[in-house]
Amino acid sequence: MNVVLIAGITLFGLSLSALGASVGEAAPDFNMLDQDGKAHSLSEYRGQQVVVYFYPKDDTPGCTKEACSIRDDFEQFTKNGIKVFGVSYDDKQSHKKFAEKYDIPFSLLSDSDKSVSKAYGAGGIFFPSRKTYLINAAGILIKIYENVDVTTHGAQILADFKGMATPVKD
Repeated sequence: MNVVLIAGITLFGLSLSALGASVGEAAPDFNMLDQDGKAHSLSEYRGQQVVVYFYPKDDTPGCTKEACSIRDDFEQFTKNGIKVFGVSYDDKQSHKKFAEKYDIPFSLLSDSDKSVSKAYGAGGIFFPSRKTYLINAAGILIKIYENVDVTTHGAQILADFKGMATPVKD
């Protein structure tokens, strides 16, 4: 009986995380604070390509590797006008310590009420799912990464943007 109940709860949780934004649709707008207390809305960045990546927790091994992978390629993101946002449930103080410790040059946003993660389909009970969303200059979701290689994620994002309609410069 307990196995059936656990399986049912697990499947229900997986089906909830499958809801959310889809490729070809307008990316859900958001308004969240970064590690410095500055508010960011997706709509502010219309006209730019945007990366919104959700990660479980500041200063954990996989999340650190992912952030550092993007950090290490950040000059190319900047050169190509690509705005990067990392999103977790952690508060701005946690984000600030994490950003300072690893010299993270992009905005880490706090989704403390979990609403943005849910809107994108990356919501979880205790942590958001590790998912990344690429958004074109028109605000349309053009790619979702369900499975992320945390060590090469920055390079993969750049390669995928390069292969799409809006070119990424080398």
